[in-house]
Amino acid sequence: MNVLDWTVVAVYLSSMIALAIYLGRSQKNEKDYYLGGNDVNYFAIAISTMATQCSTNSLLGAPAFVISVGGLLWLQYELAVPLAMIGVMIFLLPFFRKQNIISVYEYLEKRFGVGTRTFMSVLFQFLRAFATGVTVYGISIVLFKITGIPFWISVLILGIITIIYDMFGGMKAVIYSDVIQMIVLYGGIAVCLYYAITLTGGWAEIWSILPADKANALDFAHHGFGDGKTYAFWPMLIGGFFLYVSYYGCDQTQVQRELSSKDIDDTNMSLFVNGVLRFPLVVTYCFVGVALAAFIVKNPEFIEKLILTPGGQPDYNLAVPIFCTTYLPHGIIGLIMVALFSAAMSSLDSTINSLSATTIRDIVERFFVEGEMDDKTQLLWSRMMTVFWGVVCVGFSFFVGNISDSIIESINKIGSLANGSILATFLLAILTRKANGVGAVCGIVLGFAVNTYLWIFHPEISWLWWNFIGCVVTFSYGYYVSVRVGGEKLNPENIDDLVFSKDAKKFFNYKRNWPMYYAILVGYCVFMIYMLQIISSWGGKA
Repeated sequence: MNVLDWTVVAVYLSSMIALAIYLGRSQKNEKDYYLGGNDVNYFAIAISTMATQCSTNSLLGAPAFVISVGGLLWLQYELAVPLAMIGVMIFLLPFFRKQNIISVYEYLEKRFGVGTRTFMSVLFQFLRAFATGVTVYGISIVLFKITGIPFWISVLILGIITIIYDMFGGMKAVIYSDVIQMIVLYGGIAVCLYYAITLTGGWAEIWSILPADKANALDFAHHGFGDGKTYAFWPMLIGGFFLYVSYYGCDQTQVQRELSSKDIDDTNMSLFVNGVLRFPLVVTYCFVGVALAAFIVKNPEFIEKLILTPGGQPDYNLAVPIFCTTYLPHGIIGLIMVALFSAAMSSLDSTINSLSATTIRDIVERFFVEGEMDDKTQLLWSRMMTVFWGVVCVGFSFFVGNISDSIIESINKIGSLANGSILATFLLAILTRKANGVGAVCGIVLGFAVNTYLWIFHPEISWLWWNFIGCVVTFSYGYYVSVRVGGEKLNPENIDDLVFSKDAKKFFNYKRNWPMYYAILVGYCVFMIYMLQIISSWGGKA
């Protein structure tokens, strides 16, 4: 990288801070800070959600997966997204929006009591802070390996810039900076793909030399339930469905921005748009992996440029940045570095804002403050807690090196231990009347324990199934314990507004014809399967 490249990076980072200061001028209280005053456009929320999902782990890990692990089979994971959006739109987000809450765990207190709320909030805070430390570590180690910037300096640059603009701008800064980051990120991906295609000899040449196993995007022949095939169709569809419903519908980092919309209809529209637009994004960065896999076939010396892992194998997680810094012109290299920064910052900013929200709402205001804080004090505490969690997440990045060697799989695998159980806790609250907090906590502990047992003693079972297994175990055992210890006796007297109603249109006062949107998403899933079949037919000529 030269002066031009670093100038591009510097202009981008300083612009993020300026934008946040501008957006933060109108903030008056914690609702403005954490929910953007409930006047954020649904399309911006959808793009922000996509940006958070497309972290550095995805940008680097998905092409690496295509090159060295399972080819385009990763795209099967995306089939679950539109179906998961339907589940979230029907059973989860409308309840949270109706309760006028900031922390999603506030709903659990209304339904199950303060113990369940506190337990789930603290669990979220620890797991999300730790996982974000992995993300910060990943991008910082990449910057160190390809630019020579010391690891700790890379961590501090990324962390300090994100903390500053998040502290001043709150949720609006998170969302609108994510929109800009998504544009930059997709532009960087597109430029990288263009150069990879051109240097390999064109799109037709790529598919003619690409090994058939890399081009195959569908695996109906295996089930992943003991056959050692992790990335078969059914575990990726079913396991992915439960993972995405949990992530989009129960994770504070996602729910909080979805609650920033004007009303329930806009909340659901943000989910609908995300369900439609995510697939083209993921296809694009997986195609980068396809192009690089073909490039390596024609230029095997490129592998020598990759730094070796501790096991002595080429680190394909570095394939994208090393390709870009080697073959792209200066200025464009700066754009790619900005894209890497964008991918990491879009994950970090939403995380520290949501961690701040849950700490203030579920811990500070719930246990340490009598009465309500005035608006000025709310805003001050919110910003201070944002800084605190930013420091914690950055601090974690110095201690997670042994976890993040396989970037994209490690993040999803760790999350899958608990995703299904977390989802089941909310489903117990929303879909049943007899479930209570005691049963819910017992259920989540058993669900997590069962998945941990499978990880240690049955590695031949696809970790994608853990999302489904954890949900079923937690829901079943949680309901059983609830009935045994008292069921309805431990619940609030009137829970009519807290459980699912068949007459959803009247219950939530919908203005849009949502069954039509659900049908579109189902049709879109079928279309995606058809597209994966077409993509699979392109390869296999080598």
